[in-house]
Amino acid sequence: MHSWQQNLAPTTKRNKAPTKIPDDALIKDVKRYPDDYNYERARRLNYSKTGIFNALKRLGISQKKDLGISKSLSNKKSGVLE
Repeated sequence: MHSWQQNLAPTTKRNKAPTKIPDDALIKDVKRYPDDYNYERARRLNYSKTGIFNALKRLGISQKKDLGISKSLSNKKSGVLE
């Protein structure tokens, strides 16, 4: 069959499950370690960083960082006085 004879309409359904990362395990990990980065979650749960990112996005969980407790900034840069 030639390509111009094929039906080129986009499909709207998938034939497989959307993810292999269990939602309950990921939610439990986010509650236990709320300030961790995606690569740390990926290492702990044995999944890829991209998979963790997509699962968090699917669940509607955003990683809002509080500058006062962020691991990447020193206390002097964050403006937090001890």
